[in-house]
Amino acid sequence: MADKTLKDVAEIMKDLDICMLTTTTTNGMLASRPMSNNRQVEYDGNSYFFTWEGSRMVSDIEMDSGVNLSFNGDDDIYISIAGKADVTRSREKMEEHWVEELEMWFEDGLDTPGIAMISVAAKQIKYWQGEEEGELKL
Repeated sequence: MADKTLKDVAEIMKDLDICMLTTTTTNGMLASRPMSNNRQVEYDGNSYFFTWEGSRMVSDIEMDSGVNLSFNGDDDIYISIAGKADVTRSREKMEEHWVEELEMWFEDGLDTPGIAMISVAAKQIKYWQGEEEGELKL
């Protein structure tokens, strides 16, 4: 087992823009979709994603807040995060994490009708890098 800190893992995650966000559907199946964290990874383990409030992902999270984030990148790095998700429609909270590049998907920025933000608070982080592996519980 290795001894990376939460700060070490968060720094790695900043360079891994795309992850798979997995939720549990209403029929108990797992559903995954690629999401961009916009390199907005806090040192406390929180990740933020913008989406549409009418999406199945939002309804899945509102039914069951348990989610998983899976990242992988160069240097044989893999990170799996089990956490709790929350959906916000608060413009004030979304402004804290908005980046201009998101206008590719949300043409009117934060004025786009139906925009929402998902925050994921990590509870357990597992990582593998080559022969090194470790786990952090938050």
